[in-house]
Amino acid sequence: MNGWESILPFVLIVVVFWFLVVRPSRNQQKRLAATQASVAIGTEVMLGSGIYATVAGIGDDTFDVEISPGTRMKVAKQAVVRVLEPTETETGPADDAPTTDQDH
Repeated sequence: MNGWESILPFVLIVVVFWFLVVRPSRNQQKRLAATQASVAIGTEVMLGSGIYATVAGIGDDTFDVEISPGTRMKVAKQAVVRVLEPTETETGPADDAPTTDQDH
C-alpha cells in the first residue's frame, strides 16, 4: 500500500495536466479543423496573420484568397483561423432600421 501513496501525487499531476492543457488544446484543434473544412469559394475568412480575404479557389492543402480586387495569394489551409459572417452592410439594412424622409 505504501507504493500507491508515493505514486498518487504524480498521477494527480498528470490528470490535472490532461484536463487543463491537453483536452482544451484538442478541442480547439477540432474546432479549427471544422472551420477550415467549412470554407467554400466566396467565403470571407481571416488568416492567422490578421489578413481578411475572400476565398477564390480551393486546392488540396491550400486556398487561393483574394485580399483586394485582382490581388490573389495562395495560403495553406491551416492559415485560415476564422470564417467571417456577413455584416449588415453586406446584406442590406435591417428591417427595424430607422427611416428618413428620403426613404418615403
